[in-house]
Amino acid sequence: MVQQDCGSCHGMTLKGGLGPSLLPERIAILPEQYLIEAVTHGRPGTPMPPWAPILTDTEIRWIVEQLKSGQLAQSQSD
Repeated sequence: MVQQDCGSCHGMTLKGGLGPSLLPERIAILPEQYLIEAVTHGRPGTPMPPWAPILTDTEIRWIVEQLKSGQLAQSQSD
């Protein structure tokens, strides 16, 4: 899901595209709650959609934790 849906804007390797990079070195500077809110509610005035209609709170938290840990970026480059 992250590769296909997030990757369509953030780049298939999460290095950025229409949306900003989701690599751990960039994500590390952002508070976890900010990321959760951005994924949950989207970012008004940007192409970032709200994912709350599709993902549970638990799924959103898991994605944010994986992004912060670098696990999703690593799996994208494998």
